[in-house]
Amino acid sequence: MKSQTLLLAKNKRLVGFVVLAFVVVLFLVVPDLVGFKISLSLRVTSLGLLAVYVLLTFEIIHRTTMAMAGAAFVIIVGILTGLFDASSSFEFVTTSIDFNTIGLLLGMMIIVAVLGETGAFEYLGVRMTKASKGDMWRLMVMFCVFTATVSMFIDNVTTVLLIVPITISVFKTLKLSPVPFILAQVLASNVGGTATLIGDPPNILIGSAANIDFTSFIINMGPTIGISLFTSLFILKFLFRKTLAQKPQMEELYSQNEQALIKGRPVLKKSLAVLAGVIFLFVIHGSIHIEPSIIALSGAGILMIIAKSRPEHILKQVDWSTLIFFAGLFIIISGAEKAGAIDLLSTTVLQISGGNPWILFFMIIWISAIASAFIDNIPFAATMIPLIYAIHNTESIAAAFGGLAINPLWWALSLGVGFGGNGTVIGSSAGIVATGLAEVNGYRITFNQFMRVGFPFMIASVAVGSIILLIDVLVMRLNFGS
Repeated sequence: MKSQTLLLAKNKRLVGFVVLAFVVVLFLVVPDLVGFKISLSLRVTSLGLLAVYVLLTFEIIHRTTMAMAGAAFVIIVGILTGLFDASSSFEFVTTSIDFNTIGLLLGMMIIVAVLGETGAFEYLGVRMTKASKGDMWRLMVMFCVFTATVSMFIDNVTTVLLIVPITISVFKTLKLSPVPFILAQVLASNVGGTATLIGDPPNILIGSAANIDFTSFIINMGPTIGISLFTSLFILKFLFRKTLAQKPQMEELYSQNEQALIKGRPVLKKSLAVLAGVIFLFVIHGSIHIEPSIIALSGAGILMIIAKSRPEHILKQVDWSTLIFFAGLFIIISGAEKAGAIDLLSTTVLQISGGNPWILFFMIIWISAIASAFIDNIPFAATMIPLIYAIHNTESIAAAFGGLAINPLWWALSLGVGFGGNGTVIGSSAGIVATGLAEVNGYRITFNQFMRVGFPFMIASVAVGSIILLIDVLVMRLNFGS
């Protein structure tokens, strides 16, 4: 098995290098053959961005390493091609990184690290399993709704980090494979996380870039996600119909005392109080004009004081790799934008759509969804954000959407990258983290195994979500007009 895994990894890297070589040749040769003039800085930075996508997709290099190397590449190219002076390279880096996003993620990671040590999630996992009384469909509904709800208020990567080990533990007791439930929870977390500003990393990027507050996000995306989640449960019931027909062995679980799983009730109460306060401030942050990152970091600091947590212990649980990945990615995207890649892309998109805002609306949803299935949705969202900035003020777009407080193209992007990440295991960070945890515990989930479930689920959920979102946008326009 180990040798087979190594062979598959080797073949995957080989395919990745072939695709990378093809992309390099295509980008360097084809524009000249067709007489399309592209500046050297635009050509090289765009090629660097495409290379990052390919290397991330085929997992040739760890994504954090790739982001750091890509950022260094962009800085060197920027200096050599005259995009900015060497003396202003540090300013370029600091202005490129969205510290609001980094701070928000860091603060929430610390809060959840403290909360996770109380045993509250283990307690809820056992309670829900007992409440299902051996009905696998009822258990899947409870697990998925719980995961989706938690993902609305704690980013979905952190949610699966907490819930997947609990699922594995419960299913070992039930003497069944946890793989179908792990897959269902990943899919549910990506759907639920799309509803709020802090639920999915791409939403954090979108909210920070477009200045969308927590309340606006949940008001505009909440109804769409709620209906989509409801229909998604029945899609899961169909996809896992054989698994749900199994009968678990409940005797050992019934004998467990779930109350004993909670460790440190005073810390649990303090953690929940701080988390509730942070979420409340997220809701009103548009009125008090305090950035979400400040709220999250302040809440984390207060919780560590009142819970008497050891900083060195808690900070070890922070996913520093993901935070560094974000920082490097911001620099790469900023370099491509500075070189003119986003302007070129926006012109191309407008030409394809004919400037029709509704065609563009659906194009963004479906292009984002399909692309996010094969490219990690975080870098794709980061690339699309400046693109939407470039096109949302065009005459036809402004005429169609100008009356609305927030351009619907932002909601289209959020839906596309949020749901699209379910298409394959590499489409979202939640999928990568969950399958990694499963493999560590002896349950290997292959790319094809995930895709057989995730891709049809993604197509169905995006189809439903796009229709509901369109109706929601039309209702908002009607209300504004009246």
